[in-house]
Amino acid sequence: MDTLRDAVPPVPLTNLAGLAEGSVDEKTATGAATTVDISALTDQVKQQSAFLDDVFAEVAKVVVGQREMVERVVIGLLTGGHCLIEGVPGLAKTLMVKSLAQTLNATFSRIQFTPDLLPADITGTIIYNMHTGQFTQKRGPLFANLVLADEVNRAPAKVQSALLEAMQERQVTIGDSTQPLPDPFLVLATQNPIEQEGTFPLPEAQLDRFMLLIKVSYPSAADERAMLDKMSSLEVPKPREVATIDQVRAARRVVGSIYIDDRVRDYIVHIVQATRKPRDYGLAELAPLIEYGASPRATLCLAAAARAHAFIRHRAYVTPDDIKAIAHDVMRHRVVVTYEAEAEEVASEDVVRRIFEYLPVP
Repeated sequence: MDTLRDAVPPVPLTNLAGLAEGSVDEKTATGAATTVDISALTDQVKQQSAFLDDVFAEVAKVVVGQREMVERVVIGLLTGGHCLIEGVPGLAKTLMVKSLAQTLNATFSRIQFTPDLLPADITGTIIYNMHTGQFTQKRGPLFANLVLADEVNRAPAKVQSALLEAMQERQVTIGDSTQPLPDPFLVLATQNPIEQEGTFPLPEAQLDRFMLLIKVSYPSAADERAMLDKMSSLEVPKPREVATIDQVRAARRVVGSIYIDDRVRDYIVHIVQATRKPRDYGLAELAPLIEYGASPRATLCLAAAARAHAFIRHRAYVTPDDIKAIAHDVMRHRVVVTYEAEAEEVASEDVVRRIFEYLPVP
């Protein structure tokens, strides 16, 4: 368990060699079936992603530090992948989501999950009007572009199921009619890792529905001092509207066209496969530590998140650095460790980290 074995993985990985940051042809890149004009795509990406710099700058006026958390949420917004944010209270999770919604002029709802919450409280219900003698629909707080599900693990299973169904189907059934949710629709669920008494933890099958599990840590001393200076003044900073939902929709279409080289695609597949069959990759010491490997959804989410990560950096192609930067957020809740790993204080993040240390980088 101290070091990884030096044996060469039996799975051939020859197609993962030789791809560096600057090795993509800036003119064309030939994939399995198509030829991509990287220069034209780069111009399009720079044009469509320019508004994100203003968005990050406005959110930074209110939320000091926590750039990584803001980026991860924007990645979820650009790919349509929901996010689970884990951190202790007071780390600006709610403030960040609300500020992001203000910069995009997006509708925002906050739901405080409690043990007595009912599914109709979040989806909506039918109300009888005594004056007209008719039933009318009342939409719940899920009908918003950005929905903050605060302390999602405090609600009972039936409410969590209603939320997860809306996340997957992008629609809600109220009575006998089905209503589509707004586009874009993003759920940002939070949970407190230090208070588990009276909670209903999300099972692994439901955790897999979230594209990213974002862990938020305490700010640095410099960031906390800057936060103190900003928030203790008479005029608390407020974010301005600098972009629109239409720009987000247009950006989503461009994100889906960002180029991923075949070697990077193979790299993604091998990462996920190594969590299921570590012995095939020369990582036999990890086999007793992994109960269940990452699902195929991890492969799709890793590729989509890497594309969005490159888009935020105004790049038209994905590099291995994009994969490494976002992999822990995609994989940490999808790799289930055994009791033996828990006894040795080995977390799923440690398993993912060892896989990245061992697999050759394209």
